[in-house]
Amino acid sequence: NGSGKSTALTTMAGLRRLSTGSLAADGTTFDDTRAWVSPEQLRLGMVFQDILLFPHLSVLDNVAYGPRRSGRPAAQARSVALQLLERFGVADLAHVRPRTLSGGQAQRVALARALACEPRLLLLDEPLSALDAETRLQVRCELHRALEGFDGYAFLVAHDVVDVLVLADRVVVFEQGRIAQISTPTELERHPRTRYAAALVGTN
Repeated sequence: NGSGKSTALTTMAGLRRLSTGSLAADGTTFDDTRAWVSPEQLRLGMVFQDILLFPHLSVLDNVAYGPRRSGRPAAQARSVALQLLERFGVADLAHVRPRTLSGGQAQRVALARALACEPRLLLLDEPLSALDAETRLQVRCELHRALEGFDGYAFLVAHDVVDVLVLADRVVVFEQGRIAQISTPTELERHPRTRYAAALVGTN
């Protein structure tokens, strides 16, 4: 906690400005001392820790919002949204407002909304944290399938090492505001480089 993981994501999203250094991915510099790309200029999908669904829109229209903003006709945007709601097991909630959702339901809707706009940059801040154990397993499997076919860059912040080991190709361990290790999940399990990294994966 407090090591800078969420700050890193909000900086990637263009919601914070860097004071030094630079940020680049996919051949594009998002932020440095000379240039900055605003969030609306990015093909960006993000799930915040606080979820932040639009309270005045139905679940379906929340998920359809991204495709509509990118120029798709309303019927097509809603079709895409409904398919994603079905994928995450909440299609039956399509016409309700977010205030009636449980934390786990809202988190699944937020995942669907982040993927609906076909982002090049997908930022997930603890996307499974509000789910109970059984639902977490189901949604983790569905998110894994979605990421396997994802044509872009996905960044996942997670405290649960199982989420990391199942979903990540590459792991960055943050410790007290600094990077302690960058490795594959397998290497992290076999060769953790700090006591904290070892405790994270349950290694003696």
